[in-house]
Amino acid sequence: MFAENLKKIRKDKGYTQETLAEKLNVVRQTVSKWEKGLSLPDVDMLSKIVNVLETDVNILLDGQITTTDQSEIVKQLAKINEQLTIKNRRYRKIMKTIAIILLIIVIFGILLVILNMGTFISISNSEATTTVETMIKEVVR
Repeated sequence: MFAENLKKIRKDKGYTQETLAEKLNVVRQTVSKWEKGLSLPDVDMLSKIVNVLETDVNILLDGQITTTDQSEIVKQLAKINEQLTIKNRRYRKIMKTIAIILLIIVIFGILLVILNMGTFISISNSEATTTVETMIKEVVR
């Protein structure tokens, strides 16, 4: 896929993300997002990447395009972008579920602490009452 191919070709050329970003006039984080599969370049940027890395668009896109027609490249990028969107939605759904579970665990823990404090206070009060009663009985004797 594009992300893996970009990273491999960049490393094969001896470029860091920073170096490639400078050559493309983008920030390093943009290159990082492309390599992590979090976003895709537009067709114009894809053309710049191909020129800077001295490679073919077919190789960069994993040989899925047999023509260099821009409309075909746009279609392929749209397809990859759709797959990326689905992947990101799944990831967000999983993270949201994990966050909800952790929140429930924290709330449950807090409730347990509060209940235990109430029990401790109740026991302490009954012991204090018993101790005061014992002291009064001893004073009266």
